[in-house]
Amino acid sequence: MSVACAAVSICCLSAYSSPDKIIPRPVEYSVSEGFCNLRPDGSDIKVYLGTRDFVHRVKDLPDFAREEAYELIVSSKGVKIYAMTEEGAFRASQALEMMRLIDRDIRCCTVFDYPRFRHRGIMLDESRSFKGKDFVKKQIDALALLRMNVMHLHLTDAAGWRLQIDAYPNLTDHVAWRKGETYHEWEALGYPFTDAQDPEAYGGFYTKDDIREIVAYAAERHIDIIPEIEMPGHSMEVNRAYPEIACVGEDGKPRPFSWDLCVGNDGTLRFLETVLEEVIELFPYRYIHIGGDEAVKKDWEVCVNCHKRMQAEGMTHKNELQGYLVRHIEKFLRERGKTVIGWDEIVETGLPEQAVVMSWRGTPGGIRAASEGHDVIMSPNSYVYLDYYQDLIRKEPKAVGHMQSLRHVYKYDPLEGIAPEYHHHILGLQGNLWCELIPYAAHAEYMLYPRAFAVAEIGWTPQEEREFFDFRERCLTLVTVFRSMGYNTFDLFNESLKAQTGRLRFDNPSFIL
Repeated sequence: MSVACAAVSICCLSAYSSPDKIIPRPVEYSVSEGFCNLRPDGSDIKVYLGTRDFVHRVKDLPDFAREEAYELIVSSKGVKIYAMTEEGAFRASQALEMMRLIDRDIRCCTVFDYPRFRHRGIMLDESRSFKGKDFVKKQIDALALLRMNVMHLHLTDAAGWRLQIDAYPNLTDHVAWRKGETYHEWEALGYPFTDAQDPEAYGGFYTKDDIREIVAYAAERHIDIIPEIEMPGHSMEVNRAYPEIACVGEDGKPRPFSWDLCVGNDGTLRFLETVLEEVIELFPYRYIHIGGDEAVKKDWEVCVNCHKRMQAEGMTHKNELQGYLVRHIEKFLRERGKTVIGWDEIVETGLPEQAVVMSWRGTPGGIRAASEGHDVIMSPNSYVYLDYYQDLIRKEPKAVGHMQSLRHVYKYDPLEGIAPEYHHHILGLQGNLWCELIPYAAHAEYMLYPRAFAVAEIGWTPQEEREFFDFRERCLTLVTVFRSMGYNTFDLFNESLKAQTGRLRFDNPSFIL
């Protein structure tokens, strides 16, 4: 196996590069005298997989950590990489590449490294704001450099269906294009959909070939793609495209502006099963996200079919309809070798044992799910929602929620509040970029970086090895690197004192920003 570093021409950022300058911070490292200047073709990088010494060194690590563990030895003569797998060797190559991007002269060093958590991800909301495969592939490159391993694509929501489904062409012919660049503009206009030929159209979708290309591109970088097909809420676009499966009022008429899918209609179940069959064919990773958040359930109260379902199943409350749907879909996917992920609302309506909970409404949902024996991915809006303001509101583009600065994101620990006996249920964490207010790629990158750097380090580096001001210095260097590579980052160099420290003034005269 050969791991070559791509040649990127950037200005020299420091006197040398070394492991203490990269993100995420490695578990163990040491530096020695001398430097290495790598050959552009990577011919001075040697990779050794599964050597006896390395197998012994990682034998006590969790299985996922062994898979990604590596030892990196940089000498003046070249580089040696030791790992159990190609994935581990790739993580080593990305740590090496980050050092090389910081400065061509890399300090001679030895690094032994492995991740803290199994799941280290970023979610992109492609429904509210479609940016396309080139944007997604560019962000995959960034995640790979940060030694992250999951990209979650939010592909369906009320504001647009973004995935080609052969069995249901109306999803892309009629509800992949809308009027209004942002979600709120579309909402103010009365939720109008249109077609691609309309000069006012905003939107788009991924063809199956697009998805295959993205999945293959990610796999080469050892990143898994999780698709999200939202249900039962956030589904007005489905009801608009196929009103025959929408809730039906007492007047016998469909309610195509309903926010929720009709759980009482057998046609809804057939629709979801057919869609998911096509999704399974495209996405090889074991996880399928089925949403489950913010179902309004208002139309279920008046829907003739929902009432019939409740009566037939002995239900006494409309909330039970959501549990019925989640259990039906979970069984359908499990029989096909897939594992369901859902937002933390799915805990409230009877959760199948195998389902994974993604905790977004703060941390309580995740804490509860872990204590009940479910695997959990922590993505609390109180820490890692990247559509929130990252600096003072008066100096930033319009965003959602309060200020969640780099400092605020970095202080999060996914195990906080989790009893030690349930720590093994915390698979990891994920930063989420919702795009109701973010229609353009440059704006999305501005919101992602450098806060995604913090998510990466939280997921990889041992908690006891993390310290914010050291991390921030490394972020300043990496922001410069990312800008040289064409990413539009937040201006960390001019971050307010409030965002940096949590205070409006800093009284330590020895502290230099």
